[in-house]
Amino acid sequence: MASYAVATVIVLSIILIGLLLMRPSITAAQGGKIVAFIAFFILPIVATVLGASIHLENSTSTQFCLSCHVMEAHGKSLYIDDPTYLPAAHFQNNRIPKEQACFTCHTDYTMFGDVNAKMRGLQHIYVYYFKPTPNKLALYEPFKNRECLHCHAHARSYEETSPHKEMKEQLAANDMSCLTCHSQVHDVTNLDKTKKWKGPGG
Repeated sequence: MASYAVATVIVLSIILIGLLLMRPSITAAQGGKIVAFIAFFILPIVATVLGASIHLENSTSTQFCLSCHVMEAHGKSLYIDDPTYLPAAHFQNNRIPKEQACFTCHTDYTMFGDVNAKMRGLQHIYVYYFKPTPNKLALYEPFKNRECLHCHAHARSYEETSPHKEMKEQLAANDMSCLTCHSQVHDVTNLDKTKKWKGPGG
């Protein structure tokens, strides 16, 4: 729907600009000046803002993240058939939205979390096109418990189980990483040795 709105604004802008180029005398009247202002300034700005908004929303999708070939193995790791693999267990059991699997776990849950995630995404694009791809992909900074606790804090399965309830304060303060125990993440190096889940009906 939003893409349709952008296309409509662009087409309308092209029609008005074409009309003004074919009949520039229109701009002699007050109404013509207003039409020219709308066609050359207002409509392009509206199209740009709407288009940017759509692309920013699309950049949160799993499909977008995995469209880069260096991330393909990470996408395949979501299908490892082993409940100890953290990303796979979350993805396969709908603990995160499948359409936004990457973004859900790799967004900083702070005031500017979405903006920070998008800036890191732009950094990825810069490295992808202008620098050699690293042999081993790594996060820019260690994964914080805050990202896990955004969903798991106050969940019964977290609050009432050991060792979570005994270490609740340490985990909340990030004094001990959730990944100390839940250490099986995107094991892309051993991907070919793991059994894969084929998905519903597979």
